[in-house]
Amino acid sequence: MCSIFRIFCSPSVKRISILFFINGVCPDVSEAEAEAEKKKSHNKPIKGKSNAPKKAEKRTKLMENTVTAKKKKKNEEASKFPKQKNEKDTSSDSAKKRKRRKKTITDVLAASEPKPGCPADLQNSLTLYFSDKRSVIEQEELKLHDSCFLTCNDLTHSLSSYLKQICPKWAKVQRQHTEKKSVVLLIVCSSALRAIELIKQLTTFRGEAKAVKLFAKHIKIEEQMKLLQKGVVHIGVGTPCRISALIQRDGLSLQALRFLVLDWNWRDQKCRRMIDIPEIKLDVFKLLENWVLDRCKADKVKIGLF
Repeated sequence: MCSIFRIFCSPSVKRISILFFINGVCPDVSEAEAEAEKKKSHNKPIKGKSNAPKKAEKRTKLMENTVTAKKKKKNEEASKFPKQKNEKDTSSDSAKKRKRRKKTITDVLAASEPKPGCPADLQNSLTLYFSDKRSVIEQEELKLHDSCFLTCNDLTHSLSSYLKQICPKWAKVQRQHTEKKSVVLLIVCSSALRAIELIKQLTTFRGEAKAVKLFAKHIKIEEQMKLLQKGVVHIGVGTPCRISALIQRDGLSLQALRFLVLDWNWRDQKCRRMIDIPEIKLDVFKLLENWVLDRCKADKVKIGLF
């Protein structure tokens, strides 16, 4: 026994045992240790990283499952109660949509029967327009007497027949007028095209009298001022904006003016009258307020609604 112990304790035997361990001759111990180290390395969390991606994946899976479950429930309910639309339902839906559409000015005017204008209409529109801009006393100053108005068109007259009715002595008035930059008869309309139509309708009435176009389309204000200064003009037909501009520039005088005719009852393609268009309405009221109403109260000018 002593001899055997000496052999194992000798340095040569120690070297041999160490070599056995290095070369893996004792597999039981080395393999067990290696597997244990691998498990520890897998279980140990790596520094700087967390389990957030795993949690996010779990959440997304849960959300997908809930969404699919809700869709299934909806599909089951829809299959239990299927929608059935008939032709009557579609027609009722279209009718409801039509009813919901707001009515415009053209719809209201087209549905209503055309009524001839009267002095009360002009008075009411004036009071409504200046109700927020003037005091009660100033609004009373804008009111006109019935004597300031001419007979109104009852929708049976043409322009020439209406002018013959309100001014039966036109030939005499035409001869007496000799002032430049002024007119005896002034017709106010909504547009340039309407002004040209009205000038064509004046042929049977005006005789030898001269008529001037007083609108801004294709005509400069300087040219109109020169025409008014050159010779005597009896009739002026135009828009309220250009007429006001000529009066402000002293290109048109109202000293000889005796008849102011508003193209009140005419309607455009949208069934709007001159007073229904906001811009033209404003220009008409400015013209009346600044230069016409005072002369009407002084019994120098009379207003007619055609």
